[in-house]
Amino acid sequence: MFFATYEETLEWIHGTLRLGIKPGLSRMEKMLELLGNPETKTKWIHIAGTNGKGSTLTLMRSILEIEGYRIGTFTSPYIERFNERIAVNNIPVSDERIIELANRIFPIVEEVAKTDLGPPSEFEIITTMMFLNFAEYDEIDFGIIEVGLGGRLDSTNVLTPLISVITTIGLDHMEFLGNSIEEIAFEKGGIIKKGVPVVSGTTQPSVCKVLKEIADKNLTTIDFYGQTFESQKIR
Repeated sequence: MFFATYEETLEWIHGTLRLGIKPGLSRMEKMLELLGNPETKTKWIHIAGTNGKGSTLTLMRSILEIEGYRIGTFTSPYIERFNERIAVNNIPVSDERIIELANRIFPIVEEVAKTDLGPPSEFEIITTMMFLNFAEYDEIDFGIIEVGLGGRLDSTNVLTPLISVITTIGLDHMEFLGNSIEEIAFEKGGIIKKGVPVVSGTTQPSVCKVLKEIADKNLTTIDFYGQTFESQKIR
């Protein structure tokens, strides 16, 4: 298949939504391997949490842009147009780029679908498009990536970032992440990588305990809001 128009490209991408949410990293890892592991070619900041992911991403992007860096972002969901999900300095990728990326990835998706791993989901396809775009089409200084669902088994959790950020944590997506805030914290904390420092806005003692245990197991540091750093409103 060859996609010639933006409309038919989106029809294919959104058509995979019927496959539903499919937690796990095996399909992502296979697709990225077949593409030469584009996720390893960019410096990342990874953000997970229940609330505040989008605003945290926006603030970090704005600060880094002011300092003169070229910043790629990956967000979900979009507000007006699909292209917003993949942007550089807050400018969404073009329709033509979406078509080009889809044509690059379609045969990979078909190949993986024929294996025991099964067909990739919509979010896995979009995430792979993002990694490929920043590796081969839009050169950036840093990429700021927002987790789609949870963290530990989220499609974005195939990268190794410079820093991991975990915003506030509440009871969300309990059908996938667990029945208690501690279980959900464990899933969100799954983005913590060995030796990669973590900053968190969580304040609940039980949540902080879960995240600190994960950080300790990964031999890394974690800073909590209200404990090791504060915020101040400047007029």
